[in-house]
Amino acid sequence: MPTKQEYDAAALLASPVRRFLVQLLEASATDSPQGLAAAEIAPQADLHVTTVRFHLDQLVAAGVLEAEFVRPGTAGRPRKVYRRAPARSAPGTEPLKLLTTLLTEAMTASVHGERLTPYEAGRRWAREHLADHSERTPADSAGAWLGRVGEVIDVLEDWGYQPEVSTSDGGRSVRVELTDCPFLDLARDNQAVVCGVHRGLIAESMAMSGEVRAHVALEPFVTETRCRALIRTDTPFKSS
Repeated sequence: MPTKQEYDAAALLASPVRRFLVQLLEASATDSPQGLAAAEIAPQADLHVTTVRFHLDQLVAAGVLEAEFVRPGTAGRPRKVYRRAPARSAPGTEPLKLLTTLLTEAMTASVHGERLTPYEAGRRWAREHLADHSERTPADSAGAWLGRVGEVIDVLEDWGYQPEVSTSDGGRSVRVELTDCPFLDLARDNQAVVCGVHRGLIAESMAMSGEVRAHVALEPFVTETRCRALIRTDTPFKSS
């Protein structure tokens, strides 16, 4: 499971301000490989240097950034510079990396003037990473419909979930129990972000499978360790 520091990193990146600061440092890495001081970042972020320094130090504590004191030359007062920390690949962190990637993409979009909600970020991930079968006609039988849902279950497993599936209404409604969410601690503090991403992921995954009219709802924390996704189709099934 991801460490507390890794959960803290994702929680901090839920803040648009902190994501923007990380983006600035990433964009400056080529010209300033040593990093930038808070005083250099503040004007670009349109924030007071003290505010910028506070956010940067929070990101350093979470392992998102790293900092060091450097001297401008043989003399002079050392200055504290910040830069993006090298990517880590500790076991069990892949789901968290996926979520962090989505938050970074949302940040990049906002920098370019595009509004990208957590829900839209989840949808974008599905469009960019899943095979496009949207030209399929909607499933017209319970078996075919459940096959489409099964494709989404595979995606959820790749994200670190352990889905349990049950059906009702002749197979038209599917309840997916998501036990031991890999983002559980993060979701408790940032429910709108985490759940928004996952609802968008499921909705667009269904659309990519050909079920563009599928209805998707997410019920967070039906128990302390379980969330629930509800997926339903209105497409009539053919008579058996």
